[in-house]
Amino acid sequence: MRFQIIAVELFERDVGLRLPFRFGVATLTAAPQAFVRLRIRCADGREAAGAAAELLVPKWFDKDPALSNEDNCEQLRASLGAARDAYLAGGTNSAWRHFLAHTRRGLVANFGPALIERAALDALCRAQGVSFYDAVRRNLIGAERFEDLDLPAVLAGLSPAREIAARHTVGLVDPITAAEVRTRVNDGLPQALEEVVARYGQRHFKLKVAGEIAADLARLAAIAAVLDRIPGPYQVSLDGNEQFADMAGVAELWQRVAADARLARLAASVLFVEQPVTRRHALEQPVAGIGRPVIIDESDDALDAFPRARALGYRGVSSKTCKGVYRSLINLARCARWNREAGGARFFMTGEDLTIQSGLALQQDLALASLLGLTHVERNGHHYVDGMAALPQREQDAFHAAHPDLYERSHGAVRPRIERGLMAIGSLACTGYASAAMPDWNSMQPMAIRKEHA
Repeated sequence: MRFQIIAVELFERDVGLRLPFRFGVATLTAAPQAFVRLRIRCADGREAAGAAAELLVPKWFDKDPALSNEDNCEQLRASLGAARDAYLAGGTNSAWRHFLAHTRRGLVANFGPALIERAALDALCRAQGVSFYDAVRRNLIGAERFEDLDLPAVLAGLSPAREIAARHTVGLVDPITAAEVRTRVNDGLPQALEEVVARYGQRHFKLKVAGEIAADLARLAAIAAVLDRIPGPYQVSLDGNEQFADMAGVAELWQRVAADARLARLAASVLFVEQPVTRRHALEQPVAGIGRPVIIDESDDALDAFPRARALGYRGVSSKTCKGVYRSLINLARCARWNREAGGARFFMTGEDLTIQSGLALQQDLALASLLGLTHVERNGHHYVDGMAALPQREQDAFHAAHPDLYERSHGAVRPRIERGLMAIGSLACTGYASAAMPDWNSMQPMAIRKEHA
């Protein structure tokens, strides 16, 4: 299904957080959200529009301390502007060939192409009258063999689920118990971890660690005191967010965790450790001395990153739509092949978050995670932001009506529904890329890209 991108519009609007989110070196309190709206013309003459959205999160794509948060946002705007120009000049091709022509090395450089490829895939689905799931499984994207991978065969075997578990993020400044909450937001939503567990019934958790072992152990012990009250099993991941200089420091933390009696149940519940070593050195040293699989996230900055990480002993890689749909599909095929060769399930993918907001961004990421076969995915945008409360009422109503399984109306706004730790996503199997509703474009401002960053 070949098509040409004939128009691209870039918009944004501000998003304020209800709670500060500390991850790694950054504490996020607000950020713009970018939106792409484009139009394609298929080789058969049909035209259709598509859209995608993503938060411009500072201090994740580029953690250079010399850059301000606004500098980081300008980098991402410039990436979108460059991708818009490249895709408009890209001629007619399949979605797969467009991806190969425009994918870039580097998280910042690839941000724009990743967002535009999602909007183009949405438009392609609408032009053909199919869902995202069917477009991928029937290979309407035109995927071909890549490396030694039979991608069409892998895609044909994918099977999305109707629900997925939400893995709750515990940020570095999040209160653990209600007694620790110093200032109440008073919006009816949980703030402390123990309130989150009571409200949403989650059994999967992502715990941020700061690379300061004594402080990390004390905080993990406080977290364990809450999670150990959960009847039945729970599962956690530890996210280093590049806070360690080398693997020796990570190994020391793990050994101390495993030896701490307060952390016995939590340690037994750890599934994996995420990107603990700074990206400058993460792929320079082998993984050693850590009793759990280690995955890359920020180091997944190019198509060859996962194979390079595998050679050093990494076992997994994150899926995030901000890094690209097709990269996730390639990495899934790699895991399948490597596991066949190893005779087991050694290599895997995980679903991670970028403070994803309700609407297009949330739905497209959930649909991808489900199609990949993931049973749980990190979700934190609903916790740090008050759902759709800041959006026009007509936009809230449209998404709630189109996806009543995923959203609820509570505490004065439409927001994701999480019950027993699960998000219902059956309605994402609609025509288009996982959304039967569209944002209120009139509520946004055109994206301005500064000349010095273009």
